[in-house]
Formats: sequence, C-alpha cells, structure tokens
Amino acid sequence: MRKNTLASLIWLRIARFTHQSNLLSNEFLSQFGITAAQFDVLNQVATYQPITQSQLAVKVTVSEGGISRMLTRLEQEGYIQRKQDWKTKWISLTSKGKDKMLEVFEHQLTFQTSIVNDCLTEEEQKTLYILMSKLQKNTENKLGN
Repeated sequence: MRKNTLASLIWLRIARFTHQSNLLSNEFLSQFGITAAQFDVLNQVATYQPITQSQLAVKVTVSEGGISRMLTRLEQEGYIQRKQDWKTKWISLTSKGKDKMLEVFEHQLTFQTSIVNDCLTEEEQKTLYILMSKLQKNTENKLGN
C-alpha cells in the first residue's frame, strides 16, 4: 500500500471540509428556499452585476455545464434577468433577487462565521486565510486566470 504525502492529506481535508460545509449550508439555507450554490450565484451577481454568463461561470462553485441550468431556474423564480447583447448574455438581479439577498446574506454570513469561530482562534484564522490565499493563487496561476 502506498503512503499518502502530507500535501495529499491536506488536499483531502480541504475537499472534505468544503463538501461538509456545503451540506451544512444547504441545510441552513433550506429555510430560505435556496441552496448554497444558488446563494453563491446570487451573491456573485449582486457583487459584479451586470456580469456575463461566462464570467459568472468562472467565479462560482457551479460547473460551466450547471451554470446555464442554474440560471434558468433562478430566472424562472424571478431572482435574475438575462439580457442578450449580440452573443453575450448579461445577468443582473431583479428586485426580487435583491430582496432575497437582503433576506439571506447576513444569516449566511453569521452561520459560516460561526463554523470557523467555533474551532479556530483569530490568530489561527489569519494564518489559515494567508495559507489558503497562497494555495488559491497557485491554482489560479496553473489555470491561467
């Protein structure tokens, strides 16, 4: 049997944490009628609107194939609107989408903060943030972003 490297064990921990955090967020956000992935999309649209569909696909945790289906559902629910400009689809929040973000954002922020605050000191959080930023920049460079 092959031994794992420390780096591979770290990667597994990050992947498991991300999965478990998404499960907890989905459970928490169900009271607001949205999923963690939908929250992520709405939050990115709110931050960068108007944003193109391709730009949005790069920023969110949803696959490129899934982003179109997700946007169709969010559009049907009245949270976003898509406007076609030649070959580009521009996405922005509707007033209903803005209201949903006002309703949910602070609750989700508090929920996610509590997960981290429950087990890490402020100093540990600062260190983890620096290390995760370094890892993310490395993967962005490898992806050419």
